[in-house]
Amino acid sequence: MKIFAVGMNYIQHNKELDGALYTPEEPVIFTKADSALLKAHKPFFVPDFMGRIDYETELVVRICRLGKTIPERFAHRYYDAVTVGIDFTARDVQQRLRAAGQPWELSKGFDGSAAIGDWVGKERFLDVQSLRFHLNINGQTVQEGYTGDMLFSVDHIVAYISRYFTLKTGDLIFTGTPVGVGPVHIDDHIEGYLEESKVLEFNCK
Repeated sequence: MKIFAVGMNYIQHNKELDGALYTPEEPVIFTKADSALLKAHKPFFVPDFMGRIDYETELVVRICRLGKTIPERFAHRYYDAVTVGIDFTARDVQQRLRAAGQPWELSKGFDGSAAIGDWVGKERFLDVQSLRFHLNINGQTVQEGYTGDMLFSVDHIVAYISRYFTLKTGDLIFTGTPVGVGPVHIDDHIEGYLEESKVLEFNCK
């Protein structure tokens, strides 16, 4: 199983991160180790030695068949379910790595940094590019997103990644976070919603 993620896929988040509205020429792709996967409502253990740890709430898609160099018009055939996930980011570490022109893996791929909720079959929805999702921490909504605001659509991302990597059943794609990221702390209670359904819930320890 491979875990892919997309950076800088919502223009307002790009401003939040770097102070400027901009659109990358191509999707910004990075990967997470398989040990980053956090599922089944298990707790997230905050790695306090890494400094500030931010939540980044995202739509996650699940690949359902083998694919290589997939045309974008057929990309919808290669994923069967979606959920809400969190791309946990060690922000202090990321800023240091970016300033040095180094890869992001230490800040993005550490253990437990890819939290996912319960899967929902995509047939439940008319269009994956018209979905709303949000994150609550301790009962308060802290981040909201709409997939129609993505700079690169789900189908475009699937096709793009498949040019470089063979996609296999069970691979996951985190599709990018909207504006509103922020820190998590020990004892926080996390809940993620896809439309009005709660699909993600766990505690920080």
